Amino acid sequence: MEHIRQYIAEHKDRFLQELFGLIRIPSVSSVATHKDDMIKAAEYWRKTLREAGCDRSELFLTDGNPIVYGEKIKDSALPTILVYGHYDVMPVDPLELWESPPFKPEVRNGRIYARGADDDKGQSFMQAKAFELMVRTGTLPCNVKFMIEGEEEVGSMNIGPFIRKYKDMLKSDIILVSDTSMISLQNPSITIGLRGLTYMEVEVTGPNIDLHSGIFGGAVANPANALARMIASLTDDDGRITILGFYDDVVEISRGERDEMAKAPFDEAAYMKNLGVEELFGEAGFTAKERTGIRPTLDVNGIWGGYTAEGTKTVLPSKAWAKISMRLVPNQDYRKIGELFAKHLQSIAPKSVKIKVEMLHGGQSYVSPIDTIAYQAAGRAIAETFGTRPIPVRSGGSIPIIPDFEEVLGVKTILMGFGLESDACHSPNESYPLENFFRGIETIPLFYRYFTEMYTGSRV
Repeated sequence: MEHIRQYIAEHKDRFLQELFGLIRIPSVSSVATHKDDMIKAAEYWRKTLREAGCDRSELFLTDGNPIVYGEKIKDSALPTILVYGHYDVMPVDPLELWESPPFKPEVRNGRIYARGADDDKGQSFMQAKAFELMVRTGTLPCNVKFMIEGEEEVGSMNIGPFIRKYKDMLKSDIILVSDTSMISLQNPSITIGLRGLTYMEVEVTGPNIDLHSGIFGGAVANPANALARMIASLTDDDGRITILGFYDDVVEISRGERDEMAKAPFDEAAYMKNLGVEELFGEAGFTAKERTGIRPTLDVNGIWGGYTAEGTKTVLPSKAWAKISMRLVPNQDYRKIGELFAKHLQSIAPKSVKIKVEMLHGGQSYVSPIDTIAYQAAGRAIAETFGTRPIPVRSGGSIPIIPDFEEVLGVKTILMGFGLESDACHSPNESYPLENFFRGIETIPLFYRYFTEMYTGSRV
């Protein structure tokens, strides 16, 4: 442990400056004008892995953004850890809410503020620096492979074909991911479940052009009004989703497991205060943490149409749109849910408008058991650096490619993230605590050591 802390202390300023170099690249995967930035970020990662100690580090071109692959094979008889991360980030809108430029990282009050500071540049960069530490101190205990993609925030469309094509190259014994959160530094946790995702776009069309709302209002259906009514009907007063068949495949969690989940510390008053809300809302009969971990949800992510610029323009819009995401739980298939959603919207749309429903992307849910060697190794590593055993939790977020890893590569994933809910991922003023960043670099080498010891010991 002492050699780990000493190396971090000697190189912590360089670590940060190298991370900042990655963060400064505006690699927003959902915006076409950032295509060159995606390539620049991928090349930055290729160079980072090479300098950290990979014997092989290269870019693989796809129909979308490049995938970065790196490896260091120490001994074929030893286990192999495959590290997954992503270099793409979410859009920064609304820009005016940022207290500092989103792609100019700034440290304030012990936190790095920037888009990607946590999700996932800061977290995945911990993996690169922990790997560098092990290589340069001669303590790397096993083989390592890296797979860093640039489309996680838009559905990971091209990594599926990539892992199928290069299945042999990616052969490993466990996949290690730092792209999730923990409860707190005082109450560390390991994510054992991710919700699935179905992401839809709805387009509603009324008249063939925008109309004068005074001359035509009241005679012609307003697609924005129609869309608002349809969206409002998708959930009832108890927070239940009204789409026929939506809950058919939901696995109900036992009372015993719910009681175990309730042992995780959660301050509801502090939670509301931090979010600036006076009351929480969700599906009746479940706690706030259960609603975000073991229950499916439906949320409007964006809605627009008509005139939205400064000032007034009294129009009856020709079209209105909405983007709607549904977070899913084990046993719910994202494709089936997308079909049910589209069928339901078509059935409730008034004849006065035309409706188009399109699935943008999705992915299945994932649950990882806590009796594996990887979980035990992660728990032991975290306990050593944090001073307490981690709590297993289910996350409300989604990483669509994780279930595909198990299906195609045949290995489990350990989700050892070091973010916090307060990091505001996907929001303005995203941040990442410096303490979490350095604590992650300290913990990861211990995971490598304990996983290798347990893996080789189990084969003796």
